[in-house]
Amino acid sequence: MNATSAATAGAVSFVWLGMVLAISFLEAPLKFRAPGVTIPVGLGIGRLVFRALNAVEAVLAVVVVVAVGLGGAPAWIAGLTAAVAVVLVAQLAVVRPRLNRRSDRVLAGEELPRSRSHLWYVALEVLKAGALIALGVALLTA
Repeated sequence: MNATSAATAGAVSFVWLGMVLAISFLEAPLKFRAPGVTIPVGLGIGRLVFRALNAVEAVLAVVVVVAVGLGGAPAWIAGLTAAVAVVLVAQLAVVRPRLNRRSDRVLAGEELPRSRSHLWYVALEVLKAGALIALGVALLTA
C-alpha cells in the first residue's frame, strides 16, 4: 500500500477512534450524572453532540475510504475499511432515526422505558471502535 495513503488513513482512523471513545463512552454517560441535568436536557445536549459527531465521522469516513481506495490497499484492509463504513451507515440510517423519533416523544413529555435502539447504537459503537483499532493498526503495519 502507498505509504502516504496508509499514513493518512491510519492517522484519520485514530483521530476518529479518539472522538468515538471521548464522546460515546465518556461524555454521553457522564452528562446524565451532572447536577441539575434532567433527562430532557441531557437528551437535547446529546442530540446536538451526536449530530456534530456523526457529521465529522462522515467526513472522516470519506477521507479514510478515499485514502485506502487510492493507496492500493490489500483486500483485507479494504474489508476493514468497508466494515467501519457499514457500521457508521447503519448507525446513521437505521438507528439514529429511531432514537430521534423516541427523543422527540420524550422531549414532548412522554415517559418511556429505556430504548432498545439505544442498546443497538451502543453495540454498534463498540463494534466500530474495535474495527477502527484493527484498521488503524493494519494501516500502521501496511
